[in-house]
Amino acid sequence: MSAIQLEGVAKHWGESRALDGITFSAEPGSFVVLLGPSGCGKSTTLRLIAGLDMPTSGTIRIGERDVTRLPPAARGISMVFQSYALFPHLTVAENIVFGLRVRKVRDRDARLVKVAGLLGLEKLLARKPSQLSGGQQQRVALGRAIVAEAPVCLMDEPLSNLDAQLRGEMRREIRALQQRLGITMVYVTHDQTEAMTMADRVVLLRNGRIEQVGSPEELYAKPATAFTASFIGAPAMNLMNADGATLGVRPEDVRLDSSGRAASVESVEYLGADSLVAVRIGEQPLLVRVPGHSRARHGDAVHVVWDKQHEHHFDAQTGERKP
Repeated sequence: MSAIQLEGVAKHWGESRALDGITFSAEPGSFVVLLGPSGCGKSTTLRLIAGLDMPTSGTIRIGERDVTRLPPAARGISMVFQSYALFPHLTVAENIVFGLRVRKVRDRDARLVKVAGLLGLEKLLARKPSQLSGGQQQRVALGRAIVAEAPVCLMDEPLSNLDAQLRGEMRREIRALQQRLGITMVYVTHDQTEAMTMADRVVLLRNGRIEQVGSPEELYAKPATAFTASFIGAPAMNLMNADGATLGVRPEDVRLDSSGRAASVESVEYLGADSLVAVRIGEQPLLVRVPGHSRARHGDAVHVVWDKQHEHHFDAQTGERKP
């Protein structure tokens, strides 16, 4: 297992700043997710860790080594790409051990058997990628990364090409595999559900800078900025203007109650275990999560209320959390 440390890492493309001096670390054996909207710098960060691009400034360390200027092959890492990058003319077995064959690793047959067993690929080893489902191709890409036995594995949005149900299954498989092998994993996604369900620590990026670093629970329960509050959660936190500041409250902390403020129902989404009721207080939209099937209908007059201890307060100008 190896730790990863980035200190003041920046990447500029001419006048464009893809990354602006970011600093964070991944502890040995931990699962760290780089999260954020498109263009925030998360894939650039991963490419810098991998050595596929070189930083404009800053230092990158893997384990005890400064790898800032080292090529990818010298960094002791494996990587899984969004496209899987499988060779179409090779079998599953040949794809998995390709890197080992190039490096003339002697025990590649034994490693193949071990990895195939871990990922349930034993009966697919003679097939070509075109004969596999999306989930099976993902497992082959994982196998190729794992077979290298590198202490660090990097993943760049590996589940984005899968349907919703398969993404859920693969999330659980990847997390379980990482814990079983004890490898340090850095995982890029724009999907906050993946981040919340898989990560030990989340690095939330915005416009090339770190917005907040912490456990999923910390980002959800105590967002450091209004941006974090608006990005984390499904659905995200309600944000409202209140006396020159920004007031935030989670939809599950709002309830329909006759003692509250008058509101009108805009829409109702039934989700099975609960419903999302979209209401409007004057010009202010608000989402309310209620258990089960709500009887509210479009145009209904209702009242909403929440307890003060569930409020979050942010500076209206900077977006930073207030004490």
